[in-house]
Amino acid sequence: MIRRYAAHDSLPGEVSSPYRGGMHGDADLAEPARLMGEPARAAMLVALLDGRALPASELAAIARVKPPTASAHLAQLVAGGLVADRRLGRHRYFALAGPEVANAVEALQLIAPRRAVSSYSQSATARRLAEARSCYDHLAGRLALDLADALVAEGAIAPLDAGEPGRLLATDGPLAARLRLGDVGDVGVHSRRPEVRGCLDWTERRPHIAGRLGSHLLDVMLADGWVARVPGDRSLRVTTTGREAFAALG
Repeated sequence: MIRRYAAHDSLPGEVSSPYRGGMHGDADLAEPARLMGEPARAAMLVALLDGRALPASELAAIARVKPPTASAHLAQLVAGGLVADRRLGRHRYFALAGPEVANAVEALQLIAPRRAVSSYSQSATARRLAEARSCYDHLAGRLALDLADALVAEGAIAPLDAGEPGRLLATDGPLAARLRLGDVGDVGVHSRRPEVRGCLDWTERRPHIAGRLGSHLLDVMLADGWVARVPGDRSLRVTTTGREAFAALG
């Protein structure tokens, strides 16, 4: 028997509301697109992709705008939920509002046209970013893909699918032990973030490791001196210690 629904009835799975006032419609892409679409604001969002909080003065220099203009742009990004701010003493620091914002910015880089490289400095930066960089709180670039491949080959993690939760399979292999993968279960255990997630790398076009495992790996490599942050951009410099360690991956 086919049930007939009156205009005020709820469909199966819906919350009953005669005016539908408590329900949400489709996502409004126009608002975040407007915020990201302004060049200065886009430059600020990319600069914050390394997960660090930066002062307005540094973001103004990166975006090549005057401080009052930068403050106006940052106010819009905060109001739009893309950036969070906090005050430390007399200064305000700005960071991405969360990993979902970083994922959105990184995804847009996949479809964005590439800028022409017209100087040695730009070429050097592009090479560094392609080799190793931070993607919010995890490693990205060729080095990240090599590391993911090595962990899959060792049986430590399942093969990655972009945007999908992955699986941490074993923590007793040589590489897994060296990277202290056994500690991942204690990292953000109460977080809703998956233990392992594939994040599509915009330079390599394959997924690298994100989620709680990705955050753990970058923390370990920074703490053990395998990689070091580069002032001025989100590239990561592979140290001599790191090159020796990665060479051992085969």
